[in-house]
Amino acid sequence: QVQLVESGGGLVQAGDSLRLSCAASSRTLSSLTMGWFRQAPGKEREFVAFSSWAGGRTYHSDSVKGRFAISRNNAKNTLFLQMNSLKPEDTAVYYCAASGSSAPVRTTEYAYWGQGTQVTVSS
Repeated sequence: QVQLVESGGGLVQAGDSLRLSCAASSRTLSSLTMGWFRQAPGKEREFVAFSSWAGGRTYHSDSVKGRFAISRNNAKNTLFLQMNSLKPEDTAVYYCAASGSSAPVRTTEYAYWGQGTQVTVSS
């Protein structure tokens, strides 16, 4: 079983920063690619970023590139999403997920999901 628990969401103003965390097992972080997705009301779940632990590769969607950064701690038990220069359109429920693929950008490539954490950006 892979268990993922997100935290760190909240209400912030446009231009502010927020750091999301995803607690996971060491087994998960050492063997699987971890990713972040987001979903706004009435919209499909959208890819944000992934981190491939084995090769140290990260990839960010064009919509967040230069503003968001995915990372992990040294113990490999927590995934992070540092969000800077937040915009109202970033408002969504943010989910962390685990995948067996090396470069997953689709929801169907992820087998495990957290419950999500709400991020609301006001103007």
